[in-house]
Amino acid sequence: MDALTSILISRAAVDKGDCTKETCSVKDSIYGYYPSEPVNIILVVIFAISLIVHLFQGIKSRSWTFLVALGLGTLAEAIGYVGRLLLRNDPFSKGYIGIQLVCLTVAPAFIAAGIYLTLKHLIIVYGAGFSRLPPKWYTRIFILCDIVSIIVQTAGAGMASGGPSLSKAGNDVMMIGLVFQVVTLAIFGIMALDVWSRISKYKGEFTQSAEAMRNSKRFKGLIASIMVAYSTILIRCIYRTAEMAGGWSNPIMQDQISFIILDGVMCVVAVLALNAFHPGFLFQQSYATVKAEGNVVQMA
Repeated sequence: MDALTSILISRAAVDKGDCTKETCSVKDSIYGYYPSEPVNIILVVIFAISLIVHLFQGIKSRSWTFLVALGLGTLAEAIGYVGRLLLRNDPFSKGYIGIQLVCLTVAPAFIAAGIYLTLKHLIIVYGAGFSRLPPKWYTRIFILCDIVSIIVQTAGAGMASGGPSLSKAGNDVMMIGLVFQVVTLAIFGIMALDVWSRISKYKGEFTQSAEAMRNSKRFKGLIASIMVAYSTILIRCIYRTAEMAGGWSNPIMQDQISFIILDGVMCVVAVLALNAFHPGFLFQQSYATVKAEGNVVQMA
């Protein structure tokens, strides 16, 4: 088979949407490259270690909802990067594309859900007067929005990985989910900043437990870690929105370095920050505060 014949076969396969690694060049695949083996192995290991640590920290502090959110988030990240490793064997495999596309698309939404939980408990410790909404409504509103985002993005990713005939529709659905997630994160950030501004400007006396927690290095580290995790997840979501906006195989999607930095590294920083300053002690203090006030709520 001469070079011209090989080229014609490759182009025909692309036009029919049935490329294989035998008939097409990797440049004709969705991503246009073989994912880096060492980088993806490192990411799998980091997310797997973070998952184990989050399981330990969550069980120890009995912060069950946060444990589920970060557990699913880190697990999906690890599986997603295993999917990218599998793409090295066949960059045209719908199955491998589906694994990494679905997992890496929805994983940050679970991480964001964990971040949303912290605001509710922060308000409980300091007092509902610092918030424009009752503490329970923060989790109800933002977790619900997160669930909607996850469902929409999962549906879009599933459609997109089904083949060329569904890729455009799947891309559009994923875009809707990603934009919705960015808007949700932005609104959460504004409301969290409003609460923190009210607390910072308060000139009266806090409760003894709130004052002790506020002055601790552990609490200051937690606030910093939440800010870092929030910022990195927001950056990642904005990047993925831009990536999807160009359609399949666009220059952003086929830039491996930007994906590693703006998706993989951003999510790594987020989960490790929440490992370093796990909010379990905040949840425990929140539960103790509610119990002292004679109310009964479910601990996160």
